[in-house]
Amino acid sequence: MKIDLTNTTSSKINAALMDARRASGSTAAGMVLTLVIVTDEGSAYDALKAANDASREHPSRTLAVIKRAGRSPRARAETRLDAEILVGSDAGSGETVILRMHGELASHAQSVVLPLLLPDAPVVVWWPDNAPLNPAQDPLGALAQRRITDAVTAESPVGQLAQRATGYTPGDTDLAWTRITGWRSMLAAALDQRDVGITAAVVEGESYNPSVELLGLWLHNRLRVPVERVVTGGPGITSVTLRTKDGDIVLDRPDGLLGTLSMPGAPDRMVALKRRDTAELIAEELRRLDPDDIYATAVRTPVDRLRERIAGVEHAGPGGTVEQAHVEEHAVGERETPAATKKAAARKKTAQ
Repeated sequence: MKIDLTNTTSSKINAALMDARRASGSTAAGMVLTLVIVTDEGSAYDALKAANDASREHPSRTLAVIKRAGRSPRARAETRLDAEILVGSDAGSGETVILRMHGELASHAQSVVLPLLLPDAPVVVWWPDNAPLNPAQDPLGALAQRRITDAVTAESPVGQLAQRATGYTPGDTDLAWTRITGWRSMLAAALDQRDVGITAAVVEGESYNPSVELLGLWLHNRLRVPVERVVTGGPGITSVTLRTKDGDIVLDRPDGLLGTLSMPGAPDRMVALKRRDTAELIAEELRRLDPDDIYATAVRTPVDRLRERIAGVEHAGPGGTVEQAHVEEHAVGERETPAATKKAAARKKTAQ
């Protein structure tokens, strides 16, 4: 069922939702949370489709907030709320309300959303793109117990991690972190099978992918070993190698579909590591609404803790650059040259 409301109010939208529920033969809500999606017209379709698919596991009221401030002075002066209500099969296992806010109303979206939240139910806010610098301080984010962003959609995805660390508040999470759940599970299970000491790790993946960086930072924090970052053509994360004295433990996924786990003294095993779509990622995030302390620790670790290999040249250490490595190597060579000359002269004199 679809209901269109033009130039409406939050109270009229609530009344229309009740009428639609009675018409469908269901007087009870039966929903476990409110999912607020803050997006634009270009991303609304994909975001709503992902939310509807996720609602089959988590029945919810989905509120899509689309801000249309207007390009001209006349459009910006026109304050209007248009709503599109979807119930039944069109809205997955819940209810969907698309809120298009025109003019000055776009700056006060929280005043429209607040009356539409399910009573006594958690609130989750998701920004598919264009997330605020500090989600917890955003007026809509302040209403939520869980705030979901996606660093992949930023202009500088890896640089966005630093911003997420600066503005982190318990309840924040990012889909770049959710994408590595399978990798973290497989690596943890592999180490549970063998009691070995890890001396170093190598993470390989495409450039400008925040999931690759987060996986490396997670390994660095949990194993307390140096982690090397290697850039490949992807897709996504392609390989993780854990160095041990008995040999390397390698989890390799070159095609983005199926992975291979190789361990010393054991046959290779094929593991499921398919790249998941957005609906699966959102469904995973909705399973837990408590703060993710492990994500907080990983995202707060500076990315320069990773040692990056570029065209066969490795950084001198955490926070160093390739240029610094060359300068330091050259400086060390200059400092050692006089000592080496004196030793050579002493050996020559002794030989004589």
